[in-house]
Parts: sequence; C-alpha cells; structure tokens
Amino acid sequence: MNASLRLSLTSLRAHRRRFAGTFLAVFLGVAFLAGTLVMGDTLRASFDSMFGEAQGVRRPVDTSLVKTVERVPGVAAAVPDIQGAGQLVGSDGTPVGGQGPPTLAGNWITDPRLNPYRLAEGRAPARPGEVVVNRGAAKKGGLKIGDTTTLRTPDPVKVTIVGLATFGGQDGMAQVTFTGMTRADAEKYLTARPGQAASIAVRAAPGVSQKDLVSRLTPVLPKGVEAITGQQSAQENTDMISSQFLTIFTTFLLVFSGVALLVATFSIHNTFAIVVAQRTRENALLRALGAARRQVTAAALAEACVVALTASLAGLAGGIGIAAGLQALFPAIGFPFPDGDLVIKTLSMVLPLVVGIVVCLGSALLPARRAGRTAPLAALRETAVDTSGASRVRAVTGGALGALALATTLTGVLVSPSVWLAGLGALLALAAFVVLGPVAATTAVRLLGGPLDRLRGVTGSLARRNALRSPKRTAATASALMIGVAVVSLFTVFGASLKATMDQTVARSFAGDLAVSSPSFGAGGSGLSPRLAPALQRLPQVDTAVGLGRGVAEVDGKGRALTVTDPAALARTFDLGTVTGSLRGLGSDGIALTRKEADRQHLRTGDTARLTFTDGTTQNFTVRALYGQSELAGDYVITRAAWAPHRTQDADTLIAVTFRHGVSADAGKAAVKKIAAQYGNPSVQTRDEYAQSSAGGIDMMLTLVYALLALAVVIALLGIANTLTLALHERTRELGLLRAVGQTRAQLRAMVRWESVLVAAFGTVGGLGLGAFLGWVLVKASDGASDSAFAFALPPARLAVVALVGLLAGALAGLRPARRAARLDVLGAIATE
Repeated sequence: MNASLRLSLTSLRAHRRRFAGTFLAVFLGVAFLAGTLVMGDTLRASFDSMFGEAQGVRRPVDTSLVKTVERVPGVAAAVPDIQGAGQLVGSDGTPVGGQGPPTLAGNWITDPRLNPYRLAEGRAPARPGEVVVNRGAAKKGGLKIGDTTTLRTPDPVKVTIVGLATFGGQDGMAQVTFTGMTRADAEKYLTARPGQAASIAVRAAPGVSQKDLVSRLTPVLPKGVEAITGQQSAQENTDMISSQFLTIFTTFLLVFSGVALLVATFSIHNTFAIVVAQRTRENALLRALGAARRQVTAAALAEACVVALTASLAGLAGGIGIAAGLQALFPAIGFPFPDGDLVIKTLSMVLPLVVGIVVCLGSALLPARRAGRTAPLAALRETAVDTSGASRVRAVTGGALGALALATTLTGVLVSPSVWLAGLGALLALAAFVVLGPVAATTAVRLLGGPLDRLRGVTGSLARRNALRSPKRTAATASALMIGVAVVSLFTVFGASLKATMDQTVARSFAGDLAVSSPSFGAGGSGLSPRLAPALQRLPQVDTAVGLGRGVAEVDGKGRALTVTDPAALARTFDLGTVTGSLRGLGSDGIALTRKEADRQHLRTGDTARLTFTDGTTQNFTVRALYGQSELAGDYVITRAAWAPHRTQDADTLIAVTFRHGVSADAGKAAVKKIAAQYGNPSVQTRDEYAQSSAGGIDMMLTLVYALLALAVVIALLGIANTLTLALHERTRELGLLRAVGQTRAQLRAMVRWESVLVAAFGTVGGLGLGAFLGWVLVKASDGASDSAFAFALPPARLAVVALVGLLAGALAGLRPARRAARLDVLGAIATE
C-alpha cells in the first residue's frame, strides 16, 4: 500500500494538469452543497431567535386571562401578544414586502424581555394611529419618522410612524416586515373582536425555570388553553412563519446541488477513464515488473482520494463564500436572508465533505478497476481501438431501458396517473440516454457535423472525425452538458406550461371585465379589504363586484380551503359549469361543492357536511348546490355570514368586476381605480393583464433556476475542456504531423474548437429532447394529481436560447485546449512517444 501511495503521489505531481478539471468539478459541487446547507442553517437560526425568552399560550385566547396569569407565583410579567397580517404602503404608493416572507403587524410590547424588537429611533406608539416599524421596512418603503402612510390590515388604516425598530441588532428579521401598534389599535384592526389575542407572552421571575412555570400555569388555565415553554413557542412560530417556505426554498436549492454533483460525476468519471486509458502502457509495465492488480487499482484510487479530499476541503471554504454571496444577492430579488453572521453547523461541513469524497471515489472506481485488469502484454501495443459505438450489448440494454422508461412513464401519466410512476419513468429515461450515448454518438455526430465538411473543408472534416474517434468518450463528455441542458429545458417547458395553464384557467373560468388583486406569494401580503367589493358595487359603471375570501376548515380529517363569497354574485362573474341546486340560498348553514369533491366525500344535495374550524368549533353544513368547475372558485364555497364566527382577519384575495351594458373598458377601469386607491391602492387589471401577472412569479422562478443551473453548465464546460485537453495530449504526435504537412496554427485551433462544438451540440440536442420529454411528463403528472387541467406548451424561442447557450458553452470550452494545441513545437510533437 505504501508503494501504491508513493506511486500515486508521484503520478499526481507529474500530471497535475490532468486533474485540474476534476478538482474544479468536485470543488464547485461541494461548494454549492455546503453553501446551501449553511444558508439553510442561517435562515432557521434567524427565525428561531425571534422567540426565546417568553412562554406562550396558544391561540385563540381571551386577553382577560392576563390577570389570572399574573397572579400565578413565579410570573414576573404577562402581556397579550396580538398578531396579524399588516402590509405597509411605501412613500411611492407601492406595498412593502409581500414576496414570500410575512408582512406582520401586532401590538407593541413595552417589556424588552418579551419583545424581540428594540427601539432604535423615536418612541413607542401611544395614541391611535401611531406605529413603530422595523427599520428595514422603512428603508424599503422610503419612510421615516413623522411620515404618514397606509397600513393594509387588510382594511386601510392611516398611520403615523413615531419609531423605528431593530431585530437582533439588524434592520429586521430577514425580509419580514413588522408594524407595532397600540394594543387598542391591534385589537381593532387585527382581531375579529376586541378582547382576543394570538397568545399571552409570559416572563418568569428570577430563579423560576420555564418548565416550572408551565407546571404552575397549567392548573389555572381554562379548558382548551395550554401553556408551553419558550423553546416550544419558538419552534411553533418558526414552523408557522417559515417552515413551509423555508423547506421548499432549501429543498429547491438542494435539488440543484444534486444536479451539479451529478454533472460533476460524469466529468470526474470521464477524466479518470481517459487518464487510465492514456497510462495503459505505464500500468502494463508496472504489471510486468511484478505489481499486483490490487496495487495498480489501489494506486488509481489513491490518486482519486487525494483529489477528492483536497477539492472537497477547498469546496467547504468555497461553500461559506457562496452562502455569503447569497446573503447579499437574494434579498435583491425578494428572497429572505438575514443580515449578520452566518451560522455554520458541523453537519453542514461534514456532509458535503463526505459527499464530495464519495462522489469522486465512486466516479473513479470503474476506471481504477480497469487499470488493475491491464495485462502486462499491453505494454507492447501502440493503440487501442474504441468499439463502444458498435456495441450490440449496449444497444440492446439501452433500447430495453428506453422501452421500459416509455412504458412506465406513459402508464404513470396516461393510464393510471401516478407521480411516482412518472418519476420512475423519468429516471429510467435518463439511464437509457446515458447507456445509449456511445451508440447514438456516432450517428448524431455524423449528422450534426455533416455541414462542417462543406463549410469548413478539411478542418471541419478532421474535427468531425476526431469527435467520432471515441464514441464512448464523446458520449461521456456530452452527458454532463446533456443533464444540465435537460434540467434547464425541463423547467423552461414546465414554466411555459404553467403560464399557458393560467391563461387557459382565466379564459375559461373568469367572466369578469376587471380583476382587483394584491399581488404576493408565500406568507406575504395582507389581501384586500372586504369592504372594497361593496364599495365598487355602488359605482354606476359596475354591474357586479364580488370578492373572494379564503378560509380553512377540516373536512373528513383533511384540511380544505374554503372560498368565502356571495355565491349568487360568484355565478355571474365566474363560469362554474352546470349548477345543481341553488347558490342563492346557502345562508349561514349551507355549502356548495364541486361535483368531483362531492363524489370524493360521497355527498349529494341535501346531505350534511361536517366542518371543523381553526377555532376548534365544529359545525354541520347542508349541501345546497353542486357545480362543475373549480379552478378559481375552489372546491368549497360558503357565505361570509357562515365564515364570520370563525374568522380572525377577514380579507379577499380577488375581486371580480363586470361592467354595466354600454360602459367602456377605459371608463369602467378609471372609476374602479379611483375607489381602489382609497383601499390601499391594489392592482386593477383587465382579464388578460390579470392572467399575465398571475404567472409573473413563474418568470422570477425561472430566472432563479437559470442562475443556479449556470453552475451545472460551468461544470459541464470544465468537463469538455478537460476531456479535450487530455485527448489532445494523447494525440500530440498526430497534431505535430498535421502541422508538418502544412496545417496552420489557425486551422489547428479551428479544428479543436469545432470538435468541442460538435461534442456540445450532441449534448445539447440530447438535453433538449430529454428535457422536453420530462417537461411533458411533469405537466401530465401534475394534471393527473390536481383538480385543475394543466396545459402543455413548448416555448420555441426560449428553447432556442437554451440551445444557443449550449453551443456557446462548447465553443468556450474549446478555446484553451485549442490555444495549447496551436503552441505545440512541431518537431517535439513528432518525436513524442
């Protein structure tokens, strides 16, 4: 083993340039994975720190309970904590925040041990309409102390800023906005009725632990109210505020870390395979001198281990740098990332290190075993012929995998809709592409390189023949780029399909002339005032204005979204399909369902549906109507009267407006915008504009996807460049002969560049085909798993850009190898063994 290690280290020192591309591939993959984990830890720690010193009592709770709690021995202080949605309007009339992180409002708590925010400037609110806002929200909205603005609760409230607050020494908690009001204002605007709070914050007296205080509080609390420790409260609030968004966000990034590592795997394997092939004579001489197979294999694996360890360690440092970069970049595009120090946990360092080493060693395992099987007589051979493109076993195996992938996928999306079957089919399709790569490479390169013979003459012909020389190598090199392009194409197709679906949904379901909405996603935004729709209804230009609110209830053990609205007006502005029963008589105890949901619950008109609300109450509703379509109207519809006893903050998510006969679109829109401006200035759009804006978040998602997948393309580019460099190294004598018989340096550079472009073209075309297929699979699987009908759309312009980027990557990858080849000394190259 010592001899193997010495041999490996000597080989690495002698041929360190060969492993530069492998080092960079491992480095980038590990760095991105480590950066993602560090960023996730930092985000979680930021949300966890919001609640730490107090105890809480789960909502809903009566504020009169404060006096009871204060009398419990060991309680130093107790205050009601009233929280709700509240979105500030900036000095330019644009709402602040709403793009993911929450926009919060609540009562300003004066006890500094119970309030995570600290006054940095000004004073606490003392009179109606006075507020304290976190300094980050004030900066974004162009607001300062003394300014008067609007706070959407969602009813518009005129407020005056009297103080600016910080959170943990920073301008805020990540991108969360907070507005602190007087207790009276908080009860008035953030609760359904006075005397209620989200929780009661309790501070323990000196010497009393949180667990002790919980045990003392429990006996005096009424039924249904529970005391929990500060740590439990912190976890619950973290889950409530950030869990879903944070989990989706970090999972999203981890997926791309996986893609980057998968692309790196192909590049690493290809590098080691070429290096082993180039050292066939060297390994054969070692065998002839008495080296055992295991010693040659161990030497190759030791090289991989050294590269893996050094690159992974460097990747950890790079990951911290990436997390710091994301900390500065993401807030600019609306994603939350806290200021301050990064949180670096042991697992976030150990896991990427282990993954990097395992990926590198796993990629080098087969080439290392191949090196160990080198026969001593191989030292007498000059060259080896690559017949991978003509391998019948590979063709049969790849064809069988492709047929199985197609059958599994079609079953999962058409016969028996199943996301798992569709996903399995997609993985099999990827495996089939990889296995069939060398078989397809010969035909694909001949077709793609055909025009080069006419356009570039002998130079183009030589480039094409060089790419055909080793189909297995060409396929392995192109596979890394193929995966990157496939994932980009997949999301491009899926994004275009989502847009087409939204257009189709609005066109089919929305019958109004205007849509009034408050654009936001995640937990951000506050919605629309429920008083806006009645105000618009009173306009002489408006025939119908109906607001759609949202509620939540448990039906048959599962949480369901409720649409809270005027059902009769809903039918005039939305296409509900065929309606059975009557939407006019729902009252406070009636409900309307889609037929699909009614069939699922085995309900018909006249039957009873049992709903359990978030306030703990259970109510029986009579099914009085069934309707056909659900996309914008939802599966369950109840009246505002039915929702009123269970609501906290009442808000609409959308108001649909239809004009009276003879009212022009411009006149109607102007009248609606004038009234809407009095309610926080929400967005007023035509039906087409609403469809486009509803899909606006898709463009932002795709922008982020493209930015992240650029890493995978960079790794693939490094793989192509490294493969070309190694291939040129083994063709040194051949290149010298070409130069000796008259090939110019410019022709040699062009030959190498076009070879690189051909390899990239093969990977790009394969990636586009695979990505479009997987995009179709994802759309059809989503269609089968959802009540909404998904539309499939191919965006030719965007896919053409993806193809162009893939070809450009090939051209860039060939620049450095081409320059190195052109600088070869002709006589020295001819004399090379």
